[in-house]
Amino acid sequence: MALGTWLPDPEANNQLQKAYASTAGLDMSDSDRRNAAHKLVGNSKFTKQSKRSKDGAKDKYLSYPVARTSDEKTGDTLRIKCVEYVPPPESGFGVGVKGVFKETGSGDKKKVVAATKEDRLAAGMENGQMQLTTDFTDANSRISDPQNTKTKYYIELPIPQEVNDSNSVTWGEDRMNAIELATLSIAQRAMETGVGDVGTLAQAGIQAFNEGVNIPGLNSETQSSLRAAISGYALNALGSQVSSKSVISRSTGQILNNNLELLFSGVNLRSFPFTFTFSPRNPKESDVVKAIIRSLKMSMAAKAGEFNGSAQGIFLKSPDLFQLDYLKDGKNHPFLNRFKLCALTGMSVNYTNAGTYASYSDGTPVNIRMNCTFKEINPIYHEDYIEGVSGDGVGF
Repeated sequence: MALGTWLPDPEANNQLQKAYASTAGLDMSDSDRRNAAHKLVGNSKFTKQSKRSKDGAKDKYLSYPVARTSDEKTGDTLRIKCVEYVPPPESGFGVGVKGVFKETGSGDKKKVVAATKEDRLAAGMENGQMQLTTDFTDANSRISDPQNTKTKYYIELPIPQEVNDSNSVTWGEDRMNAIELATLSIAQRAMETGVGDVGTLAQAGIQAFNEGVNIPGLNSETQSSLRAAISGYALNALGSQVSSKSVISRSTGQILNNNLELLFSGVNLRSFPFTFTFSPRNPKESDVVKAIIRSLKMSMAAKAGEFNGSAQGIFLKSPDLFQLDYLKDGKNHPFLNRFKLCALTGMSVNYTNAGTYASYSDGTPVNIRMNCTFKEINPIYHEDYIEGVSGDGVGF
C-alpha cells in the first residue's frame, strides 16, 4: 500500500519508506511507525510508547539521549536491534545421506533394511556409493531472512569510545613422516579401488615395506634402518612401547623428517565488548535508561516456559539475538565494520560509576556504566566480503 511522499528529496524519501517497512513486525500504531521511521533515518525525535510490551520492554524504540530535534544530525551512533531466535526447520540438521537403507516388502510385511552396493547401483548412484545431501542454512542467514525475523525493539546509543574489531582464524602445526605418508597412500589407494578390506590392505603394505623397499639415493644401511623403523611401528600396533624415531636414531644417528607444516584448522567467532555511560538529565531520560537496561537483561535471559506443548522446567528456549549497526547521521556507517547476528553473552551494570552512590530524588543513580559483550553466532567467511552484504566500508 502506497504511503505517499513524506520528504521532498526522492533519495531521502526512499530511505524513509524502507525504514517504515522495516517496522512492519512491531506492535505499533501507524503514527508510531512513522515516528520510528524518521528516527531510523535521523530525521526526527521518536515519540515513545508507554505501553509495556509482551517481552517486558517498555518502549519499542529506545534512544539515549532522548533530546534530539528533527533538524539535528544524530552523528555516529550504535543501533541495537533485538530479534527473536529462530530454530532450524524440523526437516533435520541440513545434512543427510542417501543409500544407507532400503524398504522391502509391502503392507504389514514392509520393513527397512541396510542397502547394499548392488542396491545403490540399481538406484543409479555413482559407483554404488552412498551420497551426501546438503540443504544447510546458517543461523545468521536463517534468522536475518525478513520472512523469519521478528523484531522486538530497537536501542540507539552514542557510539562507544572504544570501537574496534578483531578477526582471527586458527592454524596448527602438523607432522607426518615418510612412513606415515606411504601408509596413508596405501590406504587411500585401497579406498579408491574398493578392493578388499582397507585395514588388511594397509597391513599388507606395511609387511611389504618390512620385507624390503628400494628408495633411490639411500644406501643399504639407511634402508635397513627404515625397515627397523617400520618394525617399530608394527610393534607399537601390538602394544609395545617402541619408538620408531629412537630405532632409526640409534641405528644411523638420524631421524625421519616429520614434514612439519602449518595447516589451517578452523575459524573463530568474534566478540565485541562495549561500554556505555548514562547520566540521566531528567525523569524522561531516567525512564529510557531503566528500560534499556531492563530490556537487554530480559532479552539475554533464557526462556523457561515458552515451548509449545512442553512442561516448564524441562526445556529452555534460546534467548533473543541482536543485530548491531554503526550509523552515521541515521544511515549505515560508510567506514566502520559490519556485524553478523550476535548473542549478548555478558552484561554488567555499575550503578556507582561516579565513585560513590548518588541518586536523584526518584532513586535514579546519577551516573551508570553498562558493559555488554556481544558474540557473533556465525563466523566470517571470504564470500561475506563479495556478496554485497558487507557495505562500502571495511567490511566485517
